[in-house]
Amino acid sequence: MLAACSRRAKVEAFNFTDVAMSRANLREGVIWLRPNTPENEETTQEMAADYVRMSCAEVRFMNQPTPSAEQGLVRRILVVGGGITGMTAAVEAAAAGYDVDIVEKAATLGGHAGQLVSRVPTRAPYAAPEDTGVAALAAAIEADPRIRVHLNSRVTRTSGAPGRFAVDISAESGATATEQYGGIVQATGFKPYDANKLPEFAYGKSKDVVTNLELEALVKAANGGPIKRPSDGKEVKSVAFVQCAGQRSDKEGHLPYCSGFCCTTSIKQAMYFKAQNPGCDTTVLFSDLRTPGAGGEDFYRAGQQKQVTFSKGEVSEVIPGATLKVKFKDLILNDDTEMECDLVVLATGMVANSGPDPYAETENVGVKLVAEVPVESILNLDYRQGTDLPQLKHGFVDSHFICFPYETRRTGIYAAGPVRRPMDIRQAQDDAAGAALKAIQALESAAGGRAVHPRVGDLSFPRFRKEGCTQCKRCTVECPFGAINEDEQRYPVFNEARCRRCGTCMGACPVRVISFENYSVDTVGQQLKAVDVPDEFSEKPRILVLACENDAYPALDQAALSGQEITPFARVIPVRCLGSVSLSWITDSLNSGYDGVVMMGCQRGEDYQCHFVRGSAMAAERLSKVGDTLKQLNLEEERVVVHEVAITDIERAPRLINDMKATIDKIGMSPFKF
Repeated sequence: MLAACSRRAKVEAFNFTDVAMSRANLREGVIWLRPNTPENEETTQEMAADYVRMSCAEVRFMNQPTPSAEQGLVRRILVVGGGITGMTAAVEAAAAGYDVDIVEKAATLGGHAGQLVSRVPTRAPYAAPEDTGVAALAAAIEADPRIRVHLNSRVTRTSGAPGRFAVDISAESGATATEQYGGIVQATGFKPYDANKLPEFAYGKSKDVVTNLELEALVKAANGGPIKRPSDGKEVKSVAFVQCAGQRSDKEGHLPYCSGFCCTTSIKQAMYFKAQNPGCDTTVLFSDLRTPGAGGEDFYRAGQQKQVTFSKGEVSEVIPGATLKVKFKDLILNDDTEMECDLVVLATGMVANSGPDPYAETENVGVKLVAEVPVESILNLDYRQGTDLPQLKHGFVDSHFICFPYETRRTGIYAAGPVRRPMDIRQAQDDAAGAALKAIQALESAAGGRAVHPRVGDLSFPRFRKEGCTQCKRCTVECPFGAINEDEQRYPVFNEARCRRCGTCMGACPVRVISFENYSVDTVGQQLKAVDVPDEFSEKPRILVLACENDAYPALDQAALSGQEITPFARVIPVRCLGSVSLSWITDSLNSGYDGVVMMGCQRGEDYQCHFVRGSAMAAERLSKVGDTLKQLNLEEERVVVHEVAITDIERAPRLINDMKATIDKIGMSPFKF
């Protein structure tokens, strides 16, 4: 037991790998929180003594974790998808010294980027379109002995775990080969939005109404000459680009989100006409023009300098005829107007090319796009929890776009590119590099039995007492990462390499038979019992604080560093995740005379910040029933509260604890102190 600073501080200095270790947080947890005044000496000393006793109790019930016998090491990465994202991921992984296989269902590499004439510029002065880079990537892949390409092929089965995935790859001919991989990158890209859902824009009624991707084919066919309209082959003299076609709309069948690439793509395509069709009247109709990226504004101004007209207008209808009539509302003049043109280009968005959502019916995380036809599986995972990667909303793979890019709910499998969120080519290539490095980290960690994000390097993994198991399946159902299967007798089978060590299974178990070597019902339960709980006459309440180690606990550390003060009657115990909280800790603390319990977890919902995705949400669901227990014990419901706390809440987090002290002052001490 080391009594010093927070367990989040000086981690490398206090890294004793050959013993089990507990750390009593006296610096941030006591000294920095308490003004050094004579009247505070007694309560400050009580805090310190409790934390020392708590850590001693914790370490008594800990063991030094050792790896299981499940390790495997295959230094080969599987990239599913041969578009520009998958190609980039393969090149980056190969450059890092790892073998790579690309599985692509089409006959050639390149994906949608391979159909483009050029791409939005990525280098200064950001004034003109540039080469897509697809040919150069394809040449690099062909010349690299570390990279193998499987064209006209699909993944038909994926089993195993990080470091030792077994994947069946089936060719169009029907031949199937089983390959071994350490990590997987899913880079399956997107499907263009179906413009047939936009009858008001005359798509399908006039050949001269095309999508942004279809326009690239027209420009390629022109081969540097004038771009001609499909209906009669005449040179286009006027063209209108309709932005947000079927996007950023709440209408049924439309996309509720912005696809991120369409505005800059329309600027690029408008430049095609300025370069190849001299004198062409080129108008971009938009409600909001968005040009993300370092050079977005410069590229927009380059379009203006080339005489591209940008008009703020909302298009309501396109009427087909010898020339197309575009009706729109001028949002500057607030007036209904119209224009005639030879060609209309619809800036349609991207739909994630993901497999079926395994949790679509059991989780209502966010709005999902309803599939009109059955969705074909991509990874064909041999997991109890489903065949493909779980999704967050709108069909995009559950890889939080701010907090946890690339991370999915299937350990060792990482998402990159538009399959995880809308993005342009530059962003997709950055994504590809990140996902490739994450896959490498996962396979190397799995070889040593170590966990990946967020408990990087943790050797612990779940163990359970089979004789006490009731086969309730709560652990298998609630595990966010698909790390638990079942054997023939329906007992849980824990897959150590898939496990993220969150402890959600431990919190879910009603009979308390699941534990980790260094984290268990006892390591926390004995801590709260080691606290000296004064009697009711001392006027010194005790408040148990169970704080998530990823956000709430570091927020409290930062609060101490910034000079915030917390009531001396609180005792803070860090937990891996609120999802790991056992209800026995709540009942034991109340039975022991604690006056209040404050639980601090991460933000949940579709913009979740929970490092273990669903842990905070599941804890809230479980703890929503605690009120009934409190009523049975004749205790006020206010004595147990759950809060969502961000790592930046350095003022709010201590205030929430102090608020519980104020609540206890109001409702009185716990009657269980008698």
